[in-house]
Amino acid sequence: MFAWVNQMVDFSEIVEKAVLFVSIDLEENTNILQRKIDLLTRRRDDLHAKLQNAVYLPRKKRKTEVEDWLGNVEDVIKEFETLRAEVQRGRILARKMLSEQVEIMTKEATELLEQTGYLNELYLEVDERIAPLLVSSKHNGRAFLQIVDEIWASLMDDSVLSIGIYGMAGVGKTTVAMYLHDKLLEEPTFCGQVYWITVSEEFTIYKLQNEIAVFLKLDLSDENGVKKRAAKLSQVLKKREKFFLILDNIMKQIDLEDIGISEGMTGSKLVITTQSENVCQWMGCHRIIKVNTLPHQEALELFFNQLCRVERHPEVERICNKMVERCGGLPLALVKLAKSMRGKNDIEDWRYTSGALENSCMGLAVMENDVFPILLDSYEQLSDTKLKSCFLTCSLYPENHPIPREELIESFISEKLVERSYKGLGAEIDQGHAILNQLEGACLLERASTDRHVKMHYMIRGMAIWITKKKPRYMVKAGHSLGEIPEVQEWTDDLDVVSLMNNSIEEIPPGMTPKCRGLLTLILRQNPLKSIPDCFFAHMHGLQTLNLSNTSIQNLPDSISDLENLRTLLLKFCNELESVPSLEKLKELRHLDLTGTSIEEVPQGMDSLINLRFLYLRCPKLKVLPTEALHKLSHLQRLSLPRHICMPIKEVEAFKHLEVLEG
Repeated sequence: MFAWVNQMVDFSEIVEKAVLFVSIDLEENTNILQRKIDLLTRRRDDLHAKLQNAVYLPRKKRKTEVEDWLGNVEDVIKEFETLRAEVQRGRILARKMLSEQVEIMTKEATELLEQTGYLNELYLEVDERIAPLLVSSKHNGRAFLQIVDEIWASLMDDSVLSIGIYGMAGVGKTTVAMYLHDKLLEEPTFCGQVYWITVSEEFTIYKLQNEIAVFLKLDLSDENGVKKRAAKLSQVLKKREKFFLILDNIMKQIDLEDIGISEGMTGSKLVITTQSENVCQWMGCHRIIKVNTLPHQEALELFFNQLCRVERHPEVERICNKMVERCGGLPLALVKLAKSMRGKNDIEDWRYTSGALENSCMGLAVMENDVFPILLDSYEQLSDTKLKSCFLTCSLYPENHPIPREELIESFISEKLVERSYKGLGAEIDQGHAILNQLEGACLLERASTDRHVKMHYMIRGMAIWITKKKPRYMVKAGHSLGEIPEVQEWTDDLDVVSLMNNSIEEIPPGMTPKCRGLLTLILRQNPLKSIPDCFFAHMHGLQTLNLSNTSIQNLPDSISDLENLRTLLLKFCNELESVPSLEKLKELRHLDLTGTSIEEVPQGMDSLINLRFLYLRCPKLKVLPTEALHKLSHLQRLSLPRHICMPIKEVEAFKHLEVLEG
């Protein structure tokens, strides 16, 4: 029996020694595997860091083997975490099996580490250059071909190295550029070196450099500094004898030198498309060409081509003519509207859409979803909120209405939308003209038939009114042939501006008291309005501009005297108006126009208007000019007097800041 016991003791010692050896090997092998896993993890992280550059390397695609390697590494790392947990539990009976697993995993980790030597090339280059996009012949109207011919002539002119193509959003600038791109590919002069880059709104110089580098098959990954990258790009571009670069949809100025495009590269040509003439000028384009809207007949042809209607009902065709006219020749609006009408055979659908177009496109889904958001880009690019406010002011006039520049500029000055200048009124007027020129350059305004007027394209005006459905909140019903003033429910408390000019409103109902505490501007000009109830202004104490010009008003309500925040009061050509309530409390008033009224004496409290800058008193029945009261208007800069009243030079000289005297 003792012999048997001794044998058992010997056997347990052997087992213990064997387990001890296995444990030592398992621990060492696990540590070796741990180091390999750590190394794999670092190499995985390094590779991920390199792959992050894919964001800045357009037209690059990860190789499949890179994706497979990363997937295998992730699997091994996860398996090791599970295996290490089992080893740490220290179960004796499982150690031999665990040792085998560690050995297998070590081989896998070793193989993955060896594969990293073959992963130097991470990407495949994908050629995504713009494919031939020839505009089909049905779009090639006379106006389109004329603008193409004009640009082509400039392209073939050796003295013209850069061309700016500009126009309002949706007018077809990109379509023209695409046509030219495909035509240039066939031009032997450029040997196929025609490069197209769409400049996104979120572009950076870094990304743009990468885009150009792809075309040139140039690796910029080792260059981090923008200036060094620009120098490298410039060197390569200068070696190219002939190339053509199109930068499409530039929203703001880009310094070409920062990119690496030097002026005067022999034989090279640059074309940009933009919504802003100012961008073309700033970037020094040698030739600047505007793409205009389509004439009616070509607009009609485009509409019917997009509509794809075979049979034309006589009334539908008449409505189509009207709808096309409302689109103002803008291809974007024509195409979107035509597509929205495809398959609609009920005449009621056509009548509804046509009626919605008449009402500034409000409520018409195709405009609010597909057209206005694209036009909005030009508005969003305006440099500051004051410039945007100046633009929105122009939407208060009826559609296609020529707007006097001088009238707008005086409004900008009175409403503090131009910076106050120590140089005086003249400098502020110049600033006002610069604002209007900037809006014209951005294709948000158009020059009217005379240089003294501007106007808004119908779709741009629709976009502006669409903006003001939210904040700032406008109610614009100018030129709507209204016979009555809008119901009191429409005068909501969040309104900022109301324009009802050019209507047929004869009266405001007695007792009507709109609750518009935040209302800043109210325009009732050019209505046959005869009277306003005294309670009408009871909840409008924040009002800053009140325009009653060209109305038939005979008496102003006394409540006007309580509008203490009023800055502008316009009563021009209110021929039947014989008296004006006291203005004593209106100390914020800057602009008072009484031209053409029938008043015989100036309103009481005139000497209290200490901030008044514009005063128009060309009133044919005015009997006496209270010069003593006028001299108290220390900020007066522009004064207009009736011709039958002459002010002595000595009296004129008493005005400290008067710059313009008309009489």
